[in-house]
Amino acid sequence: MTPGPTPVPEAVMLEMAKPIIHHRTAQFQEIIKQVEEDLKYVFQTKNDVLIFASSGTGAMEAAVCNLLSAQDTVIVVRTGKFGERWTEICKAYGVKSVDIDIEWGHAADPKIIEDALKKEPNAKAVFVTLCETSTGAEINTKAIADITSKTKAVLVVDAISGLGACQLKTDEWGVDVVVSGSQKGLMIPPGLGFVSVSPKAWELVKQSKSPKYYFDFVASKKALDKTDTPYTPAITLIIGLAKALKMIKEETIEAVWSRHAKMAQATRAAVVAMGLELFAPTAPSAAVTPVKAPAGIDGEQIVKLLKSKYGIWVAGGQAQLKGKVFRIAHLGYMTATDILMTISALEMVLVELGVKIKQGAGIAAAQQELAKK
Repeated sequence: MTPGPTPVPEAVMLEMAKPIIHHRTAQFQEIIKQVEEDLKYVFQTKNDVLIFASSGTGAMEAAVCNLLSAQDTVIVVRTGKFGERWTEICKAYGVKSVDIDIEWGHAADPKIIEDALKKEPNAKAVFVTLCETSTGAEINTKAIADITSKTKAVLVVDAISGLGACQLKTDEWGVDVVVSGSQKGLMIPPGLGFVSVSPKAWELVKQSKSPKYYFDFVASKKALDKTDTPYTPAITLIIGLAKALKMIKEETIEAVWSRHAKMAQATRAAVVAMGLELFAPTAPSAAVTPVKAPAGIDGEQIVKLLKSKYGIWVAGGQAQLKGKVFRIAHLGYMTATDILMTISALEMVLVELGVKIKQGAGIAAAQQELAKK
């Protein structure tokens, strides 16, 4: 129940257990062709989705070094630990970032971004995080895209934990670049990074003078046009991805979004019913729910007991939130039953730690939400 890596469906694992095949073959080209088509469906775009053998952070770095040059100015909206990563990557490439720091647990008001763009009319990009995994806060991507679409700046969205869980309509909303990773809503192990690139963003790619080799968008696009990859791909992961994407398409992306929203609401309702406090109540995401640890209780104790006594993995807090929150994911290959098991175990852990709660209240609240049509 962590926000990545998430559980891998058995059907996907069985696909990846098959004998390896060579990547420069018609057989693998058919797989790439299908994967590319299905990625476009999940990303909700007609634009190419480039695939790299990397974590999601690799995809983030690829976006920076392909869109920008040293001394370019960008706006970075930092709503948590992963928003800060955009700044760190930009710094590595000599890109000047104008940082907008938002209080952790809150989403950025689009008006703040609009004002920042007026102050920095030469900003070439705006970097945001769809779902800030460290805080559980989700941003209003559509509203931000409405603003950036009227400027020269491209909107770059980190959807590593958000893709497949939080609603994201890339082309319809006017999002220029979306980056993601494999081990979250796409339900396969870590190791693949993805980037979708709009025509507006490709114009920046043509101007970029930043050093790049493996992460070169132009080389990747040239190979993709031939249904190929410029270098050896993560063959087994791509084969697993083909199966995972097929599962998503069969369910439909709208149903996947709805399922995540229902599990998220059930989790939040259960937490509140137990008398606990949500960390990001005003901007909750469909991917992960951070919960404040009860007064006098170290959140890491809750994480450790859930794992050691009940075999349930949740995530602890990061940076300044370490020990103060724990995070329950409802992301990817997770079900209503998983939520109920986690809430039940959480109630028992809290009782063991001496927290006064009404046992069964969380379970009842979650069941009520999950039973709603």
